[in-house]
Amino acid sequence: MEFLDTLKARHSVRAFDSKPVPEALLQQILQEAALSPSWSNTHPYRLALATGPVLESLRTELYSRFQRTIALQRGGKLKQLTGLLTRDPGIPDGDVKPVVNYPKDLQGRRVECGKGLYGVLGVKRDDLKARDQAMAENFRLFGAPAAVFLFVHEGVGIYSALDAGIYLQSLMLAATNAGLGSCAQGALGLFRSPLDKHFEIPKQYKLLCGVALGYELDVPVNKFQPEKIAARELLLPAKTMR
Repeated sequence: MEFLDTLKARHSVRAFDSKPVPEALLQQILQEAALSPSWSNTHPYRLALATGPVLESLRTELYSRFQRTIALQRGGKLKQLTGLLTRDPGIPDGDVKPVVNYPKDLQGRRVECGKGLYGVLGVKRDDLKARDQAMAENFRLFGAPAAVFLFVHEGVGIYSALDAGIYLQSLMLAATNAGLGSCAQGALGLFRSPLDKHFEIPKQYKLLCGVALGYELDVPVNKFQPEKIAARELLLPAKTMR
């Protein structure tokens, strides 16, 4: 593909075909993404590639844990406190605290994106059960046959996350170029311990997020693409010289 074609074609896929992705193709896009630049060429991130039985185990456990999380959230303060004390599996044990309250200056775009997505899914704002289930599908990885979990080195601080973000964009573009769909998922950073069961992860590497990979299904939810921000809205105004 031409670069701009690939850039425009990439979008978040939330429904995947169960058809496996060939191992050689997965390795190809991982290698292409590894061409990404990084701080002093250190590449301060590591990847866990999950397919087959490992992915199915993770899919089952992550989904089950999030169902427990929902039960705790809806159960009130006492139930949440009890969950903390008893180490309920629904209590997130990820390395990065998830964003709960968005800053006011970002909330508007977040709300519009949510309205658009839930509208396509047919989920009404006051239907908490349907909203919970829509969120829970993140932990089934939307049925994707492959997933990459991204870990960042704590020793480089915010710059490891910056480099990992550059890598993640390259990975998604490489996947698009190869005819695969992808979805970057911050939600997959909620639980680390299920990944520790399947991968040897050095303690200095912290779970940041995951990305689902696979062949896109031709369904309405995959047609949803929120309007991207205009470049002029990103530019800071220059100060007037006196």
